[in-house]
Amino acid sequence: MTPLIEARGVTRTLPEGVTLVHDIDLSIQPGEFVAITGPSGSGKSSLLYLLGLLDRPSQGTVLLEGRDTAELDAAALASLRLSRLGFVFQFHFLLPEFSALDNVLIPMRRLGRLAPAAARAEAMRLLAELGLADAAQKLPEQLSGGMRQRVAIARALANDPALILADEPTGNLDTRNAALVFDIFGRLVREQKRTVLVVTHDAELAARAGRRVHLVDGAIVADDRQG
Repeated sequence: MTPLIEARGVTRTLPEGVTLVHDIDLSIQPGEFVAITGPSGSGKSSLLYLLGLLDRPSQGTVLLEGRDTAELDAAALASLRLSRLGFVFQFHFLLPEFSALDNVLIPMRRLGRLAPAAARAEAMRLLAELGLADAAQKLPEQLSGGMRQRVAIARALANDPALILADEPTGNLDTRNAALVFDIFGRLVREQKRTVLVVTHDAELAARAGRRVHLVDGAIVADDRQG
């Protein structure tokens, strides 16, 4: 089976000579729930940004659905991110002047795949699926931290991405809401056969994933499948 996302010999070195990740080989199949773990400064987020096509490797290449992304220019990469990838970050980055519903609609409107009425219906379905139907018209400031992060997950799902990438998505949440976010990711994998890649420093939460990739000093030192 062709991996959904694959890194081949990926190294990222900053202009000042600091290497963030070194010679990474990693392939993720459709339907996997993968947690990237490691100490602070180990290159977890750097690897996620490379796999999410938000950054380019200094050496090596990243393939998405078998396509070599090194050949793509900035506009093509942006289009690919919008149509095939969904992102959730530690800070939700919701637009404060937009309702929860309108925040979810932003990537749908940018892609333009659905007519306005269909996009609105799909955004409402996603919010309802995440327990937020009653919050659709509320502004982010009217929502709890856990609710805001669930809106961010709905937004990440808006364009039906092949891969969801999450960078410390529970970093600003209490224990209960952090567990809820990981439960949502697990449900997306089990019930919808989605693929989720999440960076976390929390070993207990990482244990909920089906696979753990552990980084130290920018290199993979362990790759364990669970269960």
